[in-house]
This record gives sequence, structure tokens and C-alpha cells, in this order.
Amino acid sequence: MEEANHSVVLEFVFLGLSTSWDIQLFLFLLSCVFYVASLVGNLLIVLTVNSDPGLQSPMYFLLANLSIIDMIFCSCTAPKMIFDVLRECKTISFEGCIVQIFFIHAVGGTEMVLLIAMAFDRYVAICKPLHYLAIMTPQRCILCLVTSWIIGLIHSVTQLAFVVDLPFCGPNELDSFFCDLPRFIKLACIETNTLEFMVTANSGFISVASFLILIISYIFILVTVQKKSSGSMSKALSTLSAHVTVVVLFFGPLIFFYVWPFPTSHLDKFLAIFDAVITPFLNPVIYTFRNKEMKVAMRRLCSQFVS
Repeated sequence: MEEANHSVVLEFVFLGLSTSWDIQLFLFLLSCVFYVASLVGNLLIVLTVNSDPGLQSPMYFLLANLSIIDMIFCSCTAPKMIFDVLRECKTISFEGCIVQIFFIHAVGGTEMVLLIAMAFDRYVAICKPLHYLAIMTPQRCILCLVTSWIIGLIHSVTQLAFVVDLPFCGPNELDSFFCDLPRFIKLACIETNTLEFMVTANSGFISVASFLILIISYIFILVTVQKKSSGSMSKALSTLSAHVTVVVLFFGPLIFFYVWPFPTSHLDKFLAIFDAVITPFLNPVIYTFRNKEMKVAMRRLCSQFVS
């Protein structure tokens, strides 16, 4: 009975995104460019925030940590995908698949909570500017960061608890470029409909709930600003536009994965590329493009490196 609980599948085979050589080459070049750009852009944000005295505020502290999370998030899948794109046989060990699932959900859950913390930071800065430093103290910012990681780890461990003891004794082909949890569960040697629903409901509920909290908070901020001063509306819209864009780009593909009634469609694989590689690149671009202080600080930092 004890031996039956152990998997006889030692590795899984990724079917990848396409069998066309031209498409694979395009995806290889695209992924390489965006992955390197993501690492460089987010690392530049972290170095800029840490080195510039004018950026030592809670908002930039949270932004720097979001950049760190983005670097980890894209590194969970992009290097393996880039390595596999032009290979004939794309494999990953059973243990490697479990580790990848763990990190994807841990970092993804952490980023969801951190985005909510950033939305609260913007609410305090716009609606209660006189109390901003009293509310957003360094201790509370660190507490927000630690809490986000704890929630992310709990979410990841909860997901793994559903699947870590599943028996795998038959097919080992994953129609994806990474260890996609719903597809991973489908390969188990037992009936998994109930388990798939529980896993999807868990991630789906967290994604949709976090997205709704963020959108409602932004609406509440705009309504509060409009009541106080109609002239401040354009400034508030300008400040929130970057945050809203990042939230939509991050949560859009996630919500599609868990709400779309056909989770085995090929479209979600290409959306996964967007979430894994392109979104972490767009985050630093969006935040720096909309922020004059960041652009000036980055130019200053780059000039110091050059000199």
C-alpha cells in the first residue's frame, strides 16, 4: 500500500508551444530579449531606489520589492522555456516540476498581496497626504512585505498539499512549456475532477478577489479625490494609471486561466508567456515612464556608472 503512493514517473515531457521551426525560433528570440530586458530593467529599479536618497519613501520601497519579485517570477519559467524551445526533447524531472509549481504559486501569491499594499499606499498618499508618513512607517512597510511573502508561501503550500502525493504511473506529457498545475493534475492515475476544481477554485478565488479589491480601491480613491477637489482628479488619474495598467496586465491572464470554461485551450499557453516574460518587463517600463523622479534618478545612476 505504501509503494502505491509513490510515483513511477521520473520525468515529464513538455510539448511546448508549437512544432513549427519558424514559430519556435521567433519565440526563442522574443523570450531571450524580454527576459534579459526584464532582469536589467527590474535590477535597475532596485539599484536606483537603494542608491538615491530622494527615493527613500514607502512607495519606492514597495516598488523595489515588486521588481525583486518580478525578477524571481520570470526566472521561475523563462530560463527553462528558453533552454527548451529549440530542443527536440523537452523534459523536467518530477522533483523539478514540484519545485517549479511551488515557486510559481509562492511568488505569484506574494505579488498579488504586494500590489494590494501598493494600492493602499497610493490611497494614503492621495487621500490622506498629511498623515502619509505617520501611517506608512518603515516598520509597517516591512510588515506588509513579510506578510505578503507569508501569504504567498501559504498559498503555494496549500496548492502542493493537493498534489504532492498523487500517483503518476502513465502518461507524462504536459501540453505546456512549464509545470502548469491543472495539466499536471490531469496526468495522475486517479480520478481528479474534484481535485482540479479545488485547485482551480483556490487560485481563481484569490486572483479574482485580489483584482476586485484593487479595482474597488482605485475607484474609491478617485471618488474621494473628486469630492475634495475636481482639480486634483487629473493628478490622481496620472498617478493611478501606472498602477492600474500593471494590475490589469498581471491579473488579466490569471483570471482568464481560472474563469475560462476550457482550460485546455492553446490560448492560455500563449497568455502564460505574456504573464511569465512580458509583464515583468512592462512593469519597470510603466513605472519609470510615468514617474519623473525615477527617470531623473536612473539617469543620475547611469551617469555615475559611465563616469
